[in-house]
Amino acid sequence: MTDWHLIRLGYLALSGAALLTIEATAVLPDGRITYADVGLWSDETETAIAHTVESIRRYSDVPIAIQLAHAGRKASTEVPWRGGAQIPPDAPNGWQTRAPSPLAFQQGQNAPMALSITELVRVREAFVAAAKRACRIGLQAIQLHGAHGYLLHQFLSPLSNRRDDAYGGSLDGRTRFPLEVFDAVRSAVPADIPVSVRLSGTDWAEGGWTIEDSIGFARKLEDAGCSAVHVSSGGLTPAQQIPLGPSYQVPLARAVKAAIRIPVIAVGLITGFEQAEAIISTGDADLVALARGVLYDPRWPWHAAAYFGARVEAPPQYLRSQPSRHPGLLEESPRNPSRAL
Repeated sequence: MTDWHLIRLGYLALSGAALLTIEATAVLPDGRITYADVGLWSDETETAIAHTVESIRRYSDVPIAIQLAHAGRKASTEVPWRGGAQIPPDAPNGWQTRAPSPLAFQQGQNAPMALSITELVRVREAFVAAAKRACRIGLQAIQLHGAHGYLLHQFLSPLSNRRDDAYGGSLDGRTRFPLEVFDAVRSAVPADIPVSVRLSGTDWAEGGWTIEDSIGFARKLEDAGCSAVHVSSGGLTPAQQIPLGPSYQVPLARAVKAAIRIPVIAVGLITGFEQAEAIISTGDADLVALARGVLYDPRWPWHAAAYFGARVEAPPQYLRSQPSRHPGLLEESPRNPSRAL
């Protein structure tokens, strides 16, 4: 992390959201999506994140979670604002990717190397080590990224997992490694730290991971002590056919929620205040997550609170900014910035 992350996450920490989740954070250098990704695999990376969190904590009490990830075959790419293409392992900023099976994400790309059993242990222990570092930093929740075609999702989908050992084949085999990672992380962190999993409800592709598979996996996670399931979709194959539209992933969250008792999080083209409220009030999901929408409008929670006549905490320097038509919208945060200077 750098000063950029302090500025961006610090601003979002004052947004009025109920929870701030740090972006996909690699547990190993070769697990980064791009060479510019945040990581948590060493004392140096831990210190950098700790500095950012400590600075935010001077001014905000928002609970902070972190999403731990390994990109698998989708690693070693250019940053998205420069095209996001795969970088060959012999090129600057590139490296050899690893995955469940030696199947490239796209035709013409450098194929990943299949992970050996010994390497699976290394990856699992990297998730554990990163989770322990997150707790040491004082982060309050952990999410394991099992969606969007990254490593844990690659194990789940039959389109990317063609292994013939105990980690492939049937649903039990394909869910084995993600469950081993979850079990190891859950056992390694304090009981009061929630550990959730983000999954793709479907690959949106023939022969791929389905919502029925997701329901079966979610039940396994619930039995293992998972705190919540965050339902997204897609990202595993360029052959996906996604029916984009407002709330297009909410039916997936609804299907998972109907099958388990733990909280379910919905996400995806949720932009309107009434839209988000309807998802919760009708029981389609227990929480709504915002990503691109809150990057575009970091005061989205303020505007939602004003729309529904609710209140949000804000630093005292902002209290005079509330519109006269919304009296009482802002209340002073207990962590007064003037006392932290």
